[in-house]
Amino acid sequence: MGFNVAVVGATGAVGGKMIEMLEGTTLPIDNVKLLASARSAGKTLEFKGEELVIEELTEDSFTGIDVALFSAGGGISAKFAPAAVKAGAIVIDNTSHFRMDPNTPLVVPEVNAHALKGHNGIIANPNCSTIQMMVALEPIRRAFGLSRIIVSTYQAVSGAGAQAMEELKIQLKDAIHGTPLNELEANILPCGGDKKHYPLAFNALAQIDVFAEDDYTYEEWKMVNETKKIMEDDSIKVAATCVRVPVFSGHSESIYIEVEKDGVTADDIKRVCADFPGLVLEDDPANQIYPQAINSLGRKETFVGRIRRDLDDPKGFHLWCVSDNLLKGAAWNSVQIAEQMYQDGLLKK
Repeated sequence: MGFNVAVVGATGAVGGKMIEMLEGTTLPIDNVKLLASARSAGKTLEFKGEELVIEELTEDSFTGIDVALFSAGGGISAKFAPAAVKAGAIVIDNTSHFRMDPNTPLVVPEVNAHALKGHNGIIANPNCSTIQMMVALEPIRRAFGLSRIIVSTYQAVSGAGAQAMEELKIQLKDAIHGTPLNELEANILPCGGDKKHYPLAFNALAQIDVFAEDDYTYEEWKMVNETKKIMEDDSIKVAATCVRVPVFSGHSESIYIEVEKDGVTADDIKRVCADFPGLVLEDDPANQIYPQAINSLGRKETFVGRIRRDLDDPKGFHLWCVSDNLLKGAAWNSVQIAEQMYQDGLLKK
């Protein structure tokens, strides 16, 4: 007997990828219910060759649902996730709403699957940029300890949604046809609402989300706080600079770390990374082999390379990390959590 699965936000970029990941999941599934706003109700999406009708999301949508995958914005999760839990479903939420709730596990299955045992009906999916960094750093942390992380991200526009992707396409076209770069029309980035907007085409925006405490953006604070929660270590020093770049999909990160053990070499780090589940080592400078965003697309794995020692600190190392932000950074990690729960006997009919 299989499970009944609901996808909330089925028409979004991540929702579409969730449906795609469910088509190949090891989780036994009987039925999939697609949920979205009223304006999408009645439309259809394909699942395993069958056209499924999208239903309007209401608090009564979760009767008979075993697993509900949410990716429709924090406000939607805040309103409807409790209703799903009340109806008996386990919620796996891809928004930021529950991530720092002390009673909600924040899970990357390769890193802290044990945290799933403490759920109260809701499991939070971490931020896309945090997820790939956790996969890249966990084998290093386990083998050698970690005392400091400094990360700079190069985040794809798909992380900002379909409208941002479309605006970048228009900007690129206009720029190629002669519109001055500083005159390109911009209505979305670096963040929504009534804030200032700047073109992303041929540009890099050192702001993702709005600025918050100590002039770090919310995106940067997410990486700091989520890292400490997932690794269950508030003593790790973490700092982030999050940058939006004109790449459509695939996040890249430059990460500096300091390990705790003495005598660790770059080859030691390469060895533990090569053996870690879900992590692919691509590190051959002599042949110009290193992770690239375009090569991560459609892949569930996280890729790491350019691993090298710091020139001044013997415990310091630099690395380059890449992942498909819509898959491992969102949809795949969510489905993977459900698979892990089933495997561990935490998901039952």
